[in-house]
Amino acid sequence: MVTSPDLIISTKNLTKSYGKRQIVSNLNLAVPRGSICGFLGANGAGKSTTIKLLLGLVQPTSGVGTVFGKNIVNDSVAIRERVGFLAQSPSFYGYLTARETLQFVASFFFTGSKTAIAARIEELIDLVGLNGKADRPVKGFSGGEKQRLGIAQAAINDPELIILDEPASALDPLGRRDVLKILESFRGRSTVFYSTHILDDVQRVSDRVVILDRGRLIAQGSIDELLLGNSNLFNLTLSGDGQTVKSRLLAIPWVNKIEIKTGSPDLTNSRTTKLLIHVSDARTAEIELLRIAMQDPETIVTQFDRSTQNLEDIFVNLVGGGTKYE
Repeated sequence: MVTSPDLIISTKNLTKSYGKRQIVSNLNLAVPRGSICGFLGANGAGKSTTIKLLLGLVQPTSGVGTVFGKNIVNDSVAIRERVGFLAQSPSFYGYLTARETLQFVASFFFTGSKTAIAARIEELIDLVGLNGKADRPVKGFSGGEKQRLGIAQAAINDPELIILDEPASALDPLGRRDVLKILESFRGRSTVFYSTHILDDVQRVSDRVVILDRGRLIAQGSIDELLLGNSNLFNLTLSGDGQTVKSRLLAIPWVNKIEIKTGSPDLTNSRTTKLLIHVSDARTAEIELLRIAMQDPETIVTQFDRSTQNLEDIFVNLVGGGTKYE
């Protein structure tokens, strides 16, 4: 297991089972300090269990893990003292105002003078956009306002690491947008590790992603690395039926498969064909694919480009179509 100071979270073969059911299986996380890391997976993928393991709220069946270089089993109390945490469904005392809620949380986790505490609370109220409602009882808050208050209480002691469990999953698009803006505001001052099953949220705010499928790690890295590393699809549009070119390309070892789509006649009344070409060697394909396709002098290529993918495309490739994501 890597315990470099550059990694704020690191695990090796971390596993959690309940009876014969394995919830998290041989998980090897590596979350760099200072990153905003989206922990992505469907409901039931094992995300919440992983977070509980990292915080020492449940014990691993096997494997090891560290947060801040400290062991998640032996040093769990010391870890939790330095982590800001928001559970998936936060609850508050409804009769307290947002300001009183933060004062209550600060009494446990913030060390400083009354003036410093008051200043920190004002800073967070402004950060999460609750200025006009800070002195209203929480029981009247909307779901989005409660989530924003929850993030504020998680950040009360300016923690090195903020862990959020599905912070935006129950919100409407405007509420999700507000939460994502808050997460982005922590960039440069705290590491943020947040779980979600919403693909678009991760691509909008995160610089790193961890993908979990049925308890198993299937990908992790920067967003750019994942998008580039999995962009092995090329588009080739031809005049005619394209069968000759398809047969020629399928004989090449680095061409995995070709999907063919027949288009409507163009302005010259010629039918066009679009080939979606899946390759194993994208660099070679960029250099050679068009040349090989045009070896036949009668082949007319009207378009050639490398397909750009988003996180949803990569999910479909890695996880398959059987899991539904938002």
